[in-house]
Amino acid sequence: MNERLSGSTNIWLTGAGSGIGQALARKLLADGHHLLISGRQRAPLEAIKTLALGRVEVLPVDIATDERLSDQLQQPLKELAPLGMVILNAGTCEYLDASQFDASIVERNMATNVIGTARCIEAALPALRATRRQGLPATLVIVSSSAWWFPFGRAEGYGASKAALSYLARSLRADLASEGIEVVLVSPGFVDTPLTRQNDFPMPFLISADAAAQRLIQGLHSGRSELEFPRRFTWMLRILGALPRGLVDALAARLARPETMKKTEDTQ
Repeated sequence: MNERLSGSTNIWLTGAGSGIGQALARKLLADGHHLLISGRQRAPLEAIKTLALGRVEVLPVDIATDERLSDQLQQPLKELAPLGMVILNAGTCEYLDASQFDASIVERNMATNVIGTARCIEAALPALRATRRQGLPATLVIVSSSAWWFPFGRAEGYGASKAALSYLARSLRADLASEGIEVVLVSPGFVDTPLTRQNDFPMPFLISADAAAQRLIQGLHSGRSELEFPRRFTWMLRILGALPRGLVDALAARLARPETMKKTEDTQ
């Protein structure tokens, strides 16, 4: 077993109230780990807490709007020490209608997926560095998306935010390598969550939140720094994205649909 999740690891998990985050919390608790779970709504976090009293602490926060996140997390992370892993899973998705281009939609995607995640990283790094000073493993896991590998219509804001998030993770991996802090980038395809259930288009190779959580945990045990699933879908996107630019643009334009998609916003 990879030492990232050996024994009982202290973990901070964001976006734990629903979807992949909720499934992850349940599986990590079943494996004996100690969690600090955060999300926008207290009730679902408290429900998870009842599954393992004494091994779960809850912290309702909105990473998109709370500029004092580091201050709020200072004491909870101190009590969780040594912090072995941080899983930054919270995110949002809101689609854009190019016929009525609205910059605020791009801004809201960026606020949660990029700026919110950056605030979490700022809060987590001191605790992860303290763990490394004790000679213990420390891992930062950032959940992005495979969506940005191909220019899907109406995903300008969401895809751009996930592209930025993926670059952030890979660049941070380079900077933290000398400190021994691992950075793992997770790029899921379509996962059945409250967020994706609002989509009004077919979602190929859709998997359950439980399956996504299980594959993420297996990937962490494997020691890999880049996790992608389901493989059939992610490899298909990589192949499509590697086609000549003209073909990619033509295919993307053909797949684009003119009708407005309703807003979808929630945690992953």
